[in-house]
Amino acid sequence: MRKVIAIGESVFDTVFNNDKPVYSFVGGRIANAAASAAMAGLPVQMVSECCNDHIGNIIVNFLHRHKVGTTSVDRFTDGSTAASMIFYNGNCRRLINFKNYPDDRFDVVWPRIDEDDVLIFGSFYSIDTVMREQLYELLKYAHERKAILIYLMGCQHGISCRITKVMPCILENLEIADIVIATQGDLNDIFPGETADQAYKNHIEFYCGNFLHINDNGQPSHITVYHRAGTKSQFAIGNDSYELFASNKLGWQAGLTSGIAYSLFTNDIMHKQVDDTADLMDNIISTAMEFADNAAADPQKNCIDDDFGCNKTAQLELHFAQQQENM
Repeated sequence: MRKVIAIGESVFDTVFNNDKPVYSFVGGRIANAAASAAMAGLPVQMVSECCNDHIGNIIVNFLHRHKVGTTSVDRFTDGSTAASMIFYNGNCRRLINFKNYPDDRFDVVWPRIDEDDVLIFGSFYSIDTVMREQLYELLKYAHERKAILIYLMGCQHGISCRITKVMPCILENLEIADIVIATQGDLNDIFPGETADQAYKNHIEFYCGNFLHINDNGQPSHITVYHRAGTKSQFAIGNDSYELFASNKLGWQAGLTSGIAYSLFTNDIMHKQVDDTADLMDNIISTAMEFADNAAADPQKNCIDDDFGCNKTAQLELHFAQQQENM
């Protein structure tokens, strides 16, 4: 059976309001996308690392609770699990990251990767020079196995880096990706001063023909899907949906990503068909935004709720049962 493999950081976030802690949660778009995908009935394996400490236990328990496999999560003993503190004071937002990784990193057990599996990767993990060699070997292996690779550009948690230094990694990621997802904020960091059209034409299209752009510069807002065939289509993000996005970007983007992965399964899109999805985009984006809105509704959870997950699991099981009947 096809499965989802998610490769990303394991981070624990604490939110402060006027310097008082308000709530904490497992952060990271990819970890939360993995949780939502698993709750919707997809078989999901997380590839990550965290220390064998209490915070690491909280993260692994979160993944277990959401039915995500953790056999490829490295539990190192030197150092500590990554954590972030997010401070809100009025309209001001400030973020502080804490990381203490061992010298030898990402000593993970590679998951089994088969043709047509869906692999989600990106954010800082995909450009970190310390672990780049091991990570890129895994990505190349997945690419050679004809898995469908979804690349999330940009970095979360206020991480800044010299783009010129990591640009070779970004281009390598684009080269092996089948679908690229980015907000305008991501593009502003990576390709300053360029519109989505310009970034696609100048940088992305040469490597990857399928680009999903989220306009997050205020309303009216929309998602634009680009195809190498020269077509592009736009999908409006409604006022209610945009308010959820603006209030909880992490949950919304994680939900959107899991919804796209879910749609690849329910629309029977295999690796050889991934460049021919233009006719299915209405269905794919509609489903993805359903996931996004539900996942963003509770900023303390950032993934879909139980009722939504049960409903999507039932739909997925019905789809697979109909597949079996038609074989």
